[in-house]
Amino acid sequence: MTDDIITRGRADLNAWETSKPDNFFRADANLQYVLRRRLGDGAYAALAADLTAFGAACATTIDQAAKQEDRLGNHPLLERFSATGNRSEQIEFHPNHDLTGQIIWRTGILAVLREPGHNVHQQALLYLLTQNGEAGHACSIACTAGLIRALQTVGDDTVKAKFLPPLLDPDYATKQHGAQFLTEVQGGSDVGANATVAVDQGDGAWRISGEKWFCSNIHAEQFLLTARPQNAVAGTRGLGLFLVPRRLDDGATNGFFVRRLKDKLGTRTLPSAEVDFLDAVAYPVGAIDHGFKNVVELVLNTSRLMNAISCAGIMRRAYLEAASFACVRQAFGEPIASYPLAQEAVADIQCETYAAVASGFALAALLDKIETGQATADDRAVHRMFVNLNKYITAVRGTEAVHRAIEVLGGNGTIETFSILPRLYRDMIVLESWEGTHNVLVLQVLRDIAKYRLHEALARLVRAQLESVTHHQLLGDAVVVSAALDNVLDRLAGLEQKNSLYQQAHARRLADLFTDVTQAALLLGEAQWELDQMLPTVKPEVVTHFVNRHLRPGYDPFNDDTYLPRLNKLLLTF
Repeated sequence: MTDDIITRGRADLNAWETSKPDNFFRADANLQYVLRRRLGDGAYAALAADLTAFGAACATTIDQAAKQEDRLGNHPLLERFSATGNRSEQIEFHPNHDLTGQIIWRTGILAVLREPGHNVHQQALLYLLTQNGEAGHACSIACTAGLIRALQTVGDDTVKAKFLPPLLDPDYATKQHGAQFLTEVQGGSDVGANATVAVDQGDGAWRISGEKWFCSNIHAEQFLLTARPQNAVAGTRGLGLFLVPRRLDDGATNGFFVRRLKDKLGTRTLPSAEVDFLDAVAYPVGAIDHGFKNVVELVLNTSRLMNAISCAGIMRRAYLEAASFACVRQAFGEPIASYPLAQEAVADIQCETYAAVASGFALAALLDKIETGQATADDRAVHRMFVNLNKYITAVRGTEAVHRAIEVLGGNGTIETFSILPRLYRDMIVLESWEGTHNVLVLQVLRDIAKYRLHEALARLVRAQLESVTHHQLLGDAVVVSAALDNVLDRLAGLEQKNSLYQQAHARRLADLFTDVTQAALLLGEAQWELDQMLPTVKPEVVTHFVNRHLRPGYDPFNDDTYLPRLNKLLLTF
């Protein structure tokens, strides 16, 4: 009898493994609906086959390759010198790194940026990829995309002609990566304290000297970094933005020296380093006195959107792991999916994933409008404010989602070789700090509200979404979200009457409220569209669960007779 019980338990775990999707795109009806709505049926149909193929690769080949590459002993290594003693500062990877890279680059995930208006397409690919976590490539993709956008927008024609084409090359064997080196040991988020020096050579090139404390994607062929020209003013206004090629035209290493690779908690197959520069040849990217402005608007805002999409991808994978496990794992004679506490955990993960997808792809669609000249002033204002709020909230909720998924798996959820969840949890902690810490982001939002009144445009977007809601299943939640928006605006008006320290103390609370309202409105807009299209959807139930968790005043599940049926329906959508 004991042997039978043990055999059944192991069979349940085997059934869990085989029950997981073998195609992340085909299994994700929500993503398909969101893309159809954002792209239109024609453009969506043109991309569906490629997304399906990549979804299969992400769920199979890349999944297994990334798992092996992240094992202890397989992480990147620094080889400072070649076999003959020449300085090379080379990074050596596990063979799986190039295996996955070839698959990823064949999708054109960066080549799609050759022409404006392909951000929704690109973010769909990134979302599928990051269901494997950072996987050694997501950060490099984000860094390269930021450099591409900077060169395309403000790059000098000569610099652009030399350095842009290899960044857009879809051939993994011949492509080049971009990297971002902003942080210095004394500065951290205080970029204005940067001390790396740039000296003009008078021939179009500069020389960079100094140190950078956190250099992500150190194996890249092109480094984008901030440096302060001699005699420039202090603070961020005195920073220029420069491109430093890894190698000079003769193949020699270009004046940089890697001190060491960072031993990070997560994203361990993507090497980050501390680097010294000594008279490295560099080229300005944009006007010297607009360096920091270009960093924020073109580089960091690109990375913040991609960071948020990566969080959404990780949340989706956490949901898949938890929901599938709950359906096959037996406890006390029943699958744990039959127990309300497990159902609640899975539903919480699901609704936060849907919210992250809604807000991330709304921003990607806005960016497409901006790049193609179709954006209004409100569109630009919303993008500027919400890209910061969205990066903040998806990072916070992403970590919570993975934590809840680990809880569903119990002790098994803590075992690195049992599931991907420990790796996702470690990656999420890193994603929380990359591209702006929470405090930096919410304080930037406060400054932008005070200076530019950006919240007024975001409020108009929310109201427009709510006004589009007509279906009887959604009207009650729309009323709650509308009242919550009024509350946010009232709180903001009161906050503006207080001193700076008071405002800073409550910045995150305001950010939470404003982002919850915006995500809820976006979810309602999606739900209305899906019902109008007569699609099979649980989006109305997702909206209600999300609104109840975050916005409905005095909501108490104790007094909600619909709570348990809703949880059960949401879990059965897996």
